[in-house]
Amino acid sequence: MRSIRSRLFMILMITTGVVWMSAIVWIYLSTRAEVERVLDARLIEAARMVSSLITSQEIDPKRAAQIPTVEPALHASYDRQLSCQIWALDGTLVGRSDAAPATPLTDSGEGFSQTVVGGEIWRVYAVMNSDPGMRVLVGDNMRVRDRLVTDVIRGLALPALLILPILAGLIWLSVRKGLAPLNAMASTLETRPASDLSALPDADTPSEIKPVIRSLNGLFGRVSAARQRERDFTAFAAHELRTPIAGLKTQAQVALGSEDPRIRNNALRQMVIGVDRTSRLVRQLTDLTNTESGEIATAQQDVNLGKILGQLADDIGQHYSDTAAIEMDPQLASICLSVDPSLFTLAARNLMENAALHSGGDGVVRCSVRIETDGIAVVIDDSGPGIPEEELPKVRDRFYRGRNKTAMGSGLGLAIADLAMKRLGGEVYLENRREGGLRAELRFADTGEDRLLGKVLYRTTARTPCRID
Repeated sequence: MRSIRSRLFMILMITTGVVWMSAIVWIYLSTRAEVERVLDARLIEAARMVSSLITSQEIDPKRAAQIPTVEPALHASYDRQLSCQIWALDGTLVGRSDAAPATPLTDSGEGFSQTVVGGEIWRVYAVMNSDPGMRVLVGDNMRVRDRLVTDVIRGLALPALLILPILAGLIWLSVRKGLAPLNAMASTLETRPASDLSALPDADTPSEIKPVIRSLNGLFGRVSAARQRERDFTAFAAHELRTPIAGLKTQAQVALGSEDPRIRNNALRQMVIGVDRTSRLVRQLTDLTNTESGEIATAQQDVNLGKILGQLADDIGQHYSDTAAIEMDPQLASICLSVDPSLFTLAARNLMENAALHSGGDGVVRCSVRIETDGIAVVIDDSGPGIPEEELPKVRDRFYRGRNKTAMGSGLGLAIADLAMKRLGGEVYLENRREGGLRAELRFADTGEDRLLGKVLYRTTARTPCRID
């Protein structure tokens, strides 16, 4: 059953029916017990009254059984419901009422008993009167008692059955009315254009629906932010790609139209630079998209800092000419981290590329490690111009390029590194060095948890392989 309305209706009907049936059973049992108590009291009263009349000789024992029922009938169908017998102690039937059988109602002594006479079950109360030597028996036919209780229950059940359809209709209308806010919200969403991501109003809405509206508004906000990022991404990417492509076309035209070998070679070199810049931009765009969408799956492994950073330094030196030399602190070879290699490489590559490109051909980039009590940091120092203090809060934004930009830059390197480190559970820290240049740190916090990304696993010598503590 997929409909909330139908499910709620069935739940209410079943619970109401169970409560109603439980009430009927309880009324039946309590009514039966009360009727039996009242009728037993009437038997006692009738038997004692007949016995007292015999004792006071106000009635002739021979006519005692002809006395009419001592209490008026409750209903015409219950006339003559009491049967009375007067027996002598020697076993002689002195008299009986019209409805009483000829055989003794009970053979027991005084008090209550239940016997079968003529195929009928009787509830009998006996009184022994020793003075006149008489025994008075007053009994009820149990079939009459059962019919009385059944009539009472029928009087309760029939109105209940008649009211049940009305109750079902009222429950259905109540459920429909109660779910009306959901239908109104669904109608509002159905008529909305796809471009409308504004928040739904939650004023004057039931408290049960407010969490749904707030969740939807949060989703609308995230979708709106994602769409804005996509629009910005597309616009900035188109702008950044347009410049190198236009430069490539220009340099190709210069190379084709010039007969001077120097001019032609210079144009070809500029084309190579433009291709490198375009290739780097495309790679960064792909890395950013994959990192943000989660397509780069995180898998914690042991990463040797000296080995992985050394490979990145060699790769950067081969792909980019006239860039700074990258020096490695020997201590890096003795440190292992438990991180995802792909994400760590992505963050480190972009920071090292930025440092090498901004430092220039005569500069130096130094990679080192700093171990502290609360974690570890991979430090990358360059000898470039640094970043103006007012631009430091903005440099992590996509496609942001400050005053000290390079020809190869695209404004994505720091954004990619920051996103990758967030997925690793770390952070990128930037500060200008006093002696000039920029310091970029990949910081990993150590909280003491064995599976925490970025935890120092084991500090080794350069000759000893890394292993977990």
